Amino acid sequence: METILAICIGLALSATVGFRIFTPLLITGIFTRIDWITLSDGFNWIGSTPALIAFGVATLIEVAVNYIPAVGSFMKVLATPLAAIAGILLTASFIGDMNPLLEWSIAIIGGGGVATASHTAITAVKGFSETAFLSPFVAVLEDVTATAVPIAIFLLPFLAIVFVILLPLLIIFLYRKETLRRT
Repeated sequence: METILAICIGLALSATVGFRIFTPLLITGIFTRIDWITLSDGFNWIGSTPALIAFGVATLIEVAVNYIPAVGSFMKVLATPLAAIAGILLTASFIGDMNPLLEWSIAIIGGGGVATASHTAITAVKGFSETAFLSPFVAVLEDVTATAVPIAIFLLPFLAIVFVILLPLLIIFLYRKETLRRT
């Protein structure tokens, strides 16, 4: 059961990367630093001072960029591959007590896939919100989700299971809504 919960935590955190790439990494680093959570061997660097500074600066830049649409266009080019990498990293950092092939398969396919899917869904919502002049509202919603969900998961780990179950439903709903809007 512990392994399943660790996988769900990694996947849920990977999903939050779709909202903000660096916020879940920063929160994970902070929780690691204060010894609230323990990461798999080799991933404790996420809570190191240099990593926290890098994640903090990247988070501030990412948040600022999302409130300035012209600058945000540049970030969109980098965001999808960065989201996939962050999703892989977060998932792998929680599931270390298994066969490395299985661990990295879950991290790459699951974590990277979930992060990419959530990022793609959020990008579709952003595309609509920019045409409806709702960008600031969506940006605030992204900030709140990318911050609150990781904290909630670390405080109440069973929420990761709920989030992993609800996220695919949300992505399907957003995809269908966007598809219907285009037709």
